[in-house]
Amino acid sequence: MKCKKEMMRVLKTADEGIILDTTGKKNGRGAYLCKSMECLKQARKNRGLERSFKMSIPNEVYDSLEKEFGNIEAE
Repeated sequence: MKCKKEMMRVLKTADEGIILDTTGKKNGRGAYLCKSMECLKQARKNRGLERSFKMSIPNEVYDSLEKEFGNIEAE
């Protein structure tokens, strides 16, 4: 287990859909992943986010999250 500050929050909102919450303060249902692309790929493979949000997540959303993760890792 890691503390929240060491992890990235993935957020499900009513209007924006599923996004990364880099501030950790936006409203919505959140799930946490470690700050690496491997964690996101593992969550995609084992459907961890789908279980957390109790909904099906399209591949396009995962692709978008991977782009955002890539941008954050590059900083």
